[in-house]
Amino acid sequence: MRSAKKKVTKKVASKNNTVKKKVAKKATKKVSTKKVVNNKPSIDTAFVDDLAFQQINLVKKTTKKLATDLELKRAALRARRIHWNTDKKQIAIDMLERYTGHDFGDFQQQIILTNFHYYIERFNILLEDSHYTEGSAFKAASSKKAKVTIIEFGVGAAMAALIGELISVVQPKAVLFLGMAGAVHPSLKVGDFVLPIASIRAEGVTEHFLPKQVPALPTFKVQKFVSQILVENGCDYRTGTIHSTDYRFWEFDERFKEKLIEERVLAVEMETAALFVSCFVSKVNIGALLLISDCPMTKDGIKTKKSAKSVFRNYTDRHIELGIEAMADIADRGENVRHYHW
Repeated sequence: MRSAKKKVTKKVASKNNTVKKKVAKKATKKVSTKKVVNNKPSIDTAFVDDLAFQQINLVKKTTKKLATDLELKRAALRARRIHWNTDKKQIAIDMLERYTGHDFGDFQQQIILTNFHYYIERFNILLEDSHYTEGSAFKAASSKKAKVTIIEFGVGAAMAALIGELISVVQPKAVLFLGMAGAVHPSLKVGDFVLPIASIRAEGVTEHFLPKQVPALPTFKVQKFVSQILVENGCDYRTGTIHSTDYRFWEFDERFKEKLIEERVLAVEMETAALFVSCFVSKVNIGALLLISDCPMTKDGIKTKKSAKSVFRNYTDRHIELGIEAMADIADRGENVRHYHW
């Protein structure tokens, strides 16, 4: 009996041990499985950090190089401009004095530019304190009372670009070009005023200053001020785009005339685009008031010696008087012409 009991007890114990072993085995298997799961090939964080660091450094170096290259380009561009180039500025001062016959101190902060000597003659008559000089290339007159200087610089885009750079050394408050233009739009007639809002760059000089796609624009506040003077004097005027060319005798080129019509320009002339562009890059505030002197789109409208005399006799006095008033008033009213500093 006791022997049988022992056998039963032994059997139960053996069974329990077997169960315990199975449970332990399963537990060990689970733990082992977990270890396998947890021991999957992991990413080396040190390697990732090092890679990220290298990429960040590469971006920094590339950015720094681009910034350096850009700054070098800017420096090269500045070196071409009078306001950044001390040597060029000194040469420009010397040239301005030599070309105009004016001492540097004679130039006033408001400047009128013109192609025609009659405008200077009229300036000298209207302003009693006018100081007139003739230089090797240009003529000039200044009035300290009116605070205005007028310069006759010649004809064409090349001369216009030159004077635009030269007057920048004076650092004028405002500049106004009083030029003449041929009518393209049929609604314009001789004696009308055009206040251009832009000029098509169809000459060859402005590409030395700015890429071709950059428009030739006046300083808005100068045009706004001249517009105000015209209204105050009861003068009608037109605004729009004009075409600037260095092509003479275009009046006999039908293809050129067709192009003008396609461009929807109001008028055509030679200097305005060069003045707008050269003055812009030289930090000069400039506007333009153009007088329609002929209607060359028609054969009978081309300017002649006789018709030119008629224009000067009937319309130019008003033109120069409005220009003087506009520039003198800008000086007196003390209006801030520049919108921003660059």
